[in-house]
Amino acid sequence: MLQFVAPLGEAAVSCTVKPLLSDAYVQRLYDSGGRSLLALIAAYLRRLLTLRHVFRYDLLWIEKELFPYLPAFAERLLALCGVRFVVDYDDAVFHTYDMSRSWWVRRLLGRKIDAVMASAHTVIAGNRYIAARAARAGSESVKIIPTVVDHQRYSPRKGPNDRPFTIGWIGSPATQSFLLDIADVLVRVCRRHDARLLLVGAHPTLARRFDAIHVEIRRWSEQTEQEDVAEMDVGIMPLEDKPWERGKCGYKLIQYMASGVAVCASPVGVNVDIVGTSGAGLLADSPERWEAALEVLVNDAEARSAMERRGRQAVVDKYSIRSQLATLLSILRQ
Repeated sequence: MLQFVAPLGEAAVSCTVKPLLSDAYVQRLYDSGGRSLLALIAAYLRRLLTLRHVFRYDLLWIEKELFPYLPAFAERLLALCGVRFVVDYDDAVFHTYDMSRSWWVRRLLGRKIDAVMASAHTVIAGNRYIAARAARAGSESVKIIPTVVDHQRYSPRKGPNDRPFTIGWIGSPATQSFLLDIADVLVRVCRRHDARLLLVGAHPTLARRFDAIHVEIRRWSEQTEQEDVAEMDVGIMPLEDKPWERGKCGYKLIQYMASGVAVCASPVGVNVDIVGTSGAGLLADSPERWEAALEVLVNDAEARSAMERRGRQAVVDKYSIRSQLATLLSILRQ
């Protein structure tokens, strides 16, 4: 959402950004898994105070929900008061509640996101899985806008380099577990071709699982992510075929493609659409197929180069801010 703020401003749509959590809170969560109860209480109080001023604005553009792990009282009240708002989903966040391990969470909040969707003027969904849930929830207006990047920030690699062949992944500690499902494959392929593994955003302790090969783990940073992705020859996105993963919107794949990097991904959710329609890489649904696909990508430079070009073009045409801005403007103005 934040990527659109400046372009919306140029189109005479002024945005005031009010995040729930601070960068420091999120960084602590990723680094140590620790949560500060006082910081959370303060964040919820700040958001409550923010809602006192909703009538200053023509429209509220809400990411997912106003108060996580509380009922949808705020969204329902906004609707009753005639405050128009749009909700935006790039994850199947409803499964946080309806598939929670806690019986109480499932019981009290299992239909919470459905209530939010039904109260909103429009639901913006990042893929068809989320859009289908919004329709079932009773939303009168559901629009799909795929996840996008600013393609001008991502420059395709130019010419050969002196680095080893690099298989890369970008994400967070919350999603690094999927790498373990194909860890043995990655080790075999890297050892066979003297390749290295570059993991951006993973927890440093993950390196122990790949100590038999050249692995580098880097801290994620918005300022350096483009340069990190540009070092990759192949970008990977392994996933399990489960409900939460079917709601993902393929941001990793789009980052790789924007940088002119061929991709290999699990055929789960929107990954099938992104890779299948773009021709930017290969899909693999088992360790054996992952290994075969990576072998093709490592060995066939000509095929890989064609995938790189197709992926970059797909981002420009469909998965860029420029390609989706008009659609978003139309939704917000309506």
